[in-house]
Amino acid sequence: MTMASDDTLTDTKEDNSPGGDNPNTGDGLSRHPLFIRLVHWITALIMVWMIGTGLLLGFFGFVGVRDMVGGDVTNLIYKYHKTFGIIILGLVVIRLVTKYTRPRPAELASLPRSQQLIASAVHVMLYLLLIGMPVLGWLGTAAGGFPVEFFQMTLPGLIDKDRDLSQLLFTLHWYGGWAFVVLIGMHAGAGLFHRFIKRDGVFRRISLP
Repeated sequence: MTMASDDTLTDTKEDNSPGGDNPNTGDGLSRHPLFIRLVHWITALIMVWMIGTGLLLGFFGFVGVRDMVGGDVTNLIYKYHKTFGIIILGLVVIRLVTKYTRPRPAELASLPRSQQLIASAVHVMLYLLLIGMPVLGWLGTAAGGFPVEFFQMTLPGLIDKDRDLSQLLFTLHWYGGWAFVVLIGMHAGAGLFHRFIKRDGVFRRISLP
């Protein structure tokens, strides 16, 4: 999932050849380092699981999912929704550290300033959600009196049991999930636009190949 922004812009010339994005990106760094690109796509892959299971659990609840797939599978879905949420939190911290401590490709000079601002705003909101959603889930789980599971470990809940607070936190978590769907749709759509229509090298700087 890529969107033209400070994370995906590079100084390039448009490539109209059948081969796709133009790897000739002018002066400076043309692509993010491989480590950053791996973190990006691992995060994207995990988010497919997180959004899918989050919508499933949000629409049907524990009882509804249990009736469909059984108690053991339902417990596993909850467990690994929590587990991968914590992994997402760790990955975004790593991503933010590398974002501001390692060189980044130059911005695309031909991209209108308004598009750069919109793209940057979307990225900021995505980062806020990537941090906020796991925290809301963690605290909501603890306030509901449920274990905060990370693979086979149980992590500290950090707050006391409070059913009303838990309901509030999970309500925020639910709406945050829908915000994720919208923002990721914008993010992915912009990346595909740059890859297949503009073909200006923006997508290539975050792609793996």
